[in-house]
Amino acid sequence: MDPLDRLAEPGLDLLRRVDRLIAAGVPEGHRVWPLLRRMQVLPGDAVRGFLDLHPAPLASAGHAVRRLVRGYDDVSAALTDSVLWSGPAATAYGQQRAALLRHLDEGPDSLVGRLESTAGYADALADWVEGSRLALARTLADVLRSAEAVSVVAATAPGPSTRPGPGVADAAEIAARVLAVLCVAYDGAETLLRQWAPSLAETAWRPPVAGQPHYDQPTRVGW
Repeated sequence: MDPLDRLAEPGLDLLRRVDRLIAAGVPEGHRVWPLLRRMQVLPGDAVRGFLDLHPAPLASAGHAVRRLVRGYDDVSAALTDSVLWSGPAATAYGQQRAALLRHLDEGPDSLVGRLESTAGYADALADWVEGSRLALARTLADVLRSAEAVSVVAATAPGPSTRPGPGVADAAEIAARVLAVLCVAYDGAETLLRQWAPSLAETAWRPPVAGQPHYDQPTRVGW
């Protein structure tokens, strides 16, 4: 259980109250408006959705993908065994084998290269989730002990139905702080996708190069 999990119950209780108040009306020109338009969700719902994101499954996925590389290593080793025959058929075989070795494990565009990129992307996402959850936890901790939170709780205490007025401006301020940190988090996710997308694209088969058989074990492009 991380800090966000520990703050989830009181944080969501406060944000339910915040959602109730800002649904009744937000002051014109408040900084929460562009955040609401961008996220298209109230802060309580936004946080509930983010609580389902955890770094451990992504880190485990990265480890699982890296374990697949061993199978490709075994195949590549078998393909580098010396051929004890010669002639046109041996030459053609050598060219095909060289092309297959390149496709399997030669550079970032090979199958192994793509596996390593996929594992690296999973690791980067795990780091993003961990950092984003910590940032959101800090924001929730701050708003839970704020004067605005006291005002929001008082304004949503049992009694007459909520109307625009008391507590609304404070609710809007809490909403803005929560949505702002989530906007930063999702910007980070989009940045990661842009950075990694070229390395995650489908790798293309590179046909054999006539007259250039290649029998050596390819050089791994590691991390």
